[in-house]
Amino acid sequence: MAVQDITATWVGATAKQIARAVRRGDASATQVVADHLDHIARADREVSAFRVVRGGEAIVEAEKVDEQDDLANLPLAGVPVAVKENTAVAGLPTWNGSAAARSPVAEEDHEIVRRLRGAGAVIVGVTRMPELGLFAYTDDDTAVTRNPWQPDRTPGGSSGGAAAAVAAGLVPIAHGNDGLGSIRIPAACCGLVGLKPGRGVVPCQLGADDWFGLTEQGMLASTVADAALGFAVLAGRRPDKLVPPQRLRVAVSLRSPVTGVRPDQPNRDAVAAASRLLAAAGHDAISADPVYPTSLGLRAIATWLAAAAREVRTAGLDKRSLQARTRRHAAVGEWVERRGYVRESDRAAWRERSIDFFTDNAVDLLLTPALAASPPAATGWSTRSWPANVSASIRYAPYAAPWNIAGLPALVVPVGLRPDGLPVAVQLVGPPGSELLLLAVAGQFEMESPWPRHAPGWPRVPTPAT
Repeated sequence: MAVQDITATWVGATAKQIARAVRRGDASATQVVADHLDHIARADREVSAFRVVRGGEAIVEAEKVDEQDDLANLPLAGVPVAVKENTAVAGLPTWNGSAAARSPVAEEDHEIVRRLRGAGAVIVGVTRMPELGLFAYTDDDTAVTRNPWQPDRTPGGSSGGAAAAVAAGLVPIAHGNDGLGSIRIPAACCGLVGLKPGRGVVPCQLGADDWFGLTEQGMLASTVADAALGFAVLAGRRPDKLVPPQRLRVAVSLRSPVTGVRPDQPNRDAVAAASRLLAAAGHDAISADPVYPTSLGLRAIATWLAAAAREVRTAGLDKRSLQARTRRHAAVGEWVERRGYVRESDRAAWRERSIDFFTDNAVDLLLTPALAASPPAATGWSTRSWPANVSASIRYAPYAAPWNIAGLPALVVPVGLRPDGLPVAVQLVGPPGSELLLLAVAGQFEMESPWPRHAPGWPRVPTPAT
């Protein structure tokens, strides 16, 4: 594939590059958005990242950005952004992963979408997710979303469409949300940076339910700088340059939160590679394992189940029209709710224990694998049995959920490739308020060992005429 010439198309440019060019007048938001819409029209049939593309509406909104007098104050001026389909975008239904789970047309934007627009971003469409965001793959009866790195593999879930869109260069950054790993799992599957902020940092309410307070809003990006920019906008902060941290002590752990599930060799090697990157950046890596009590796993699964039951009930969904796996998940969730297995006191106890881990071990961050195995096949998971869906989700992606229960910030960053050619990543976890520290350490990884910004062969833009 020919080296891209961003003077011919803005597809493949970073969010920071686009915003800088639009603010300076070197590019128009209208042209940038038109370039990306053309790319989506050509390429999304291969990955099925989008549920809805806002073609004409996005162009009109881009023109309004170009007409603004205060472009200098727009950190995302003209940047095409995708929003996950469970988040309200004015004028669109909120799909929630399937037609059966769809909510009526939204009259106003979610606060997250409002902040993106206020920063100058243009919403080009909404990306696909599994029904109610329950599973770690993305498909329904209309499409199977595919990983641009290898189309026979899933991009993960539940923000699978968002990750596929960024990895294919359909948009430079995409919004996602994370209830038990739904930003970090797709980021790991697709070789991206994915940050789950800590509790209370970014507005997170999602209509009928926010999974008992576990859900956080965030961004998926191909660079640390773009991830930091997106985080600042969502958090309502002024974007600041990341500062390399002073010498840190980082706990390194391979221990799985799920008994009987262990990371495969490529994921173990990824943690070893990340430990070397920490040393190269002047930090100390020590071995220290969080203690994951058996009760934590049981309570996390109970909360996962009960979240489905609550959403079906509060949204008034017709159970008969939902996928069989969703109906079973919600039915079991109703049972665990009645038995009193979902308690705030349990979540608070794990949060306190997690914060104590950092102080008791005198460490600044925790390093773990991002996944335990290669991403599963991209196939019709929505038609498979409930036990098959639950088992596969837990076995390949066990490392993310504890940090939603604790409400601590956590980030996934790429560190290389698996022998099968798929990206491999690690997870960094920090105490409350450590989002910028996580991003700064990820930036040191990026400086020391840059990763491909897109999947091989992507984005598929026309070769400029000579």
